[in-house]
Amino acid sequence: MDIFIRSASQISFQQPLDMQWLTAPIFPSVAFNPPLEPDYKQFVSPVESRRMGHLLKRAVAVSLDALRKGDCSMPDAVISGTGLGCIENTEKFLNAVIDNEEECLPPTPFMQSTHNTVSSQIALKLQCHGYNSTYSHRGTSFDSALLDAVIQIQLGQIGSALVGGYDEMTPAYFRMLNKLGYWRTDEASDVDSLQKSGRVGSISGSSAVSLLLTSSPSSEKLCQLYGIEAFSCFEKNQLPAIYHDFLLKYGIVEADIDAVMCGFSGDDSNDEMYRYFVAECCPQSDVLWYKHLFGESFCASAFGVYAAACCLHQQKVPTHLYYMKERKRDKIRKILVFNCFQNIDGSLILLSL
Repeated sequence: MDIFIRSASQISFQQPLDMQWLTAPIFPSVAFNPPLEPDYKQFVSPVESRRMGHLLKRAVAVSLDALRKGDCSMPDAVISGTGLGCIENTEKFLNAVIDNEEECLPPTPFMQSTHNTVSSQIALKLQCHGYNSTYSHRGTSFDSALLDAVIQIQLGQIGSALVGGYDEMTPAYFRMLNKLGYWRTDEASDVDSLQKSGRVGSISGSSAVSLLLTSSPSSEKLCQLYGIEAFSCFEKNQLPAIYHDFLLKYGIVEADIDAVMCGFSGDDSNDEMYRYFVAECCPQSDVLWYKHLFGESFCASAFGVYAAACCLHQQKVPTHLYYMKERKRDKIRKILVFNCFQNIDGSLILLSL
């Protein structure tokens, strides 16, 4: 059964709810990059807004925006991926536990600290009573949510799904990870330094991406979701076999892949697997990246799928998305998104025109 990405929306440190990053990207120069917030009044009332954390407001905004762009009033399912859920609300609740000596604790931060509150809040806002699920699988959370949506559509259980990837970065959480060497120093966070091998750390980002998947084609669709495969506990030298089995499963050959979108982040331990995959599996394909535009987070792979879908729809890959091997192509037909988390869990997501 054919599955299509009809529309998509994002909030990041690029212009929110917009594809302006394709032509006028914002390049960060520091490691901590909070997102640019849109005007939430068009999505939630002031009363609702006061009781919602930042991540919840972003999730609702990108979901409603994706539905509007896809001309869909009600999806059959709401499926989300999040690595850590609403960290801001978790911090508020834990601080209240300490400050109030475990007495008279506010219930709202506690309720909104649960991981599945994002999908629930979206469903409540839409009054959607269909399939609702949340995946919290660290760096493959979004990939798992996307895979579930595909399976549900293929089984005929649903005809459309709102699939999202949501994570946030707070100053306190950033400082904690910074002590573990996750981030670049401020003076070494520019794009050129992220492409140099042998470096440690990356730049942070917050994830808020929503895709509308449907089983029915539309002239306004972004692209087709041609295939998806998730795998874990693999060795580096197993990647070529995994890749070729994936091509065989979907009846295509290596030459059909015009570009591969990889999660290069600038951290050498993260990028080693991507460099191996490109060299051994896709030597003839253009190599693209996206984390220099959207930052690193547990659900950053959602931006990879989003960016690849936009490029297919526009039939143009902007220069700033090329990591290496830029070629002039008359037509871009297929882009493969490869995601790998800590060299343990991975996924292959193939998008087609």
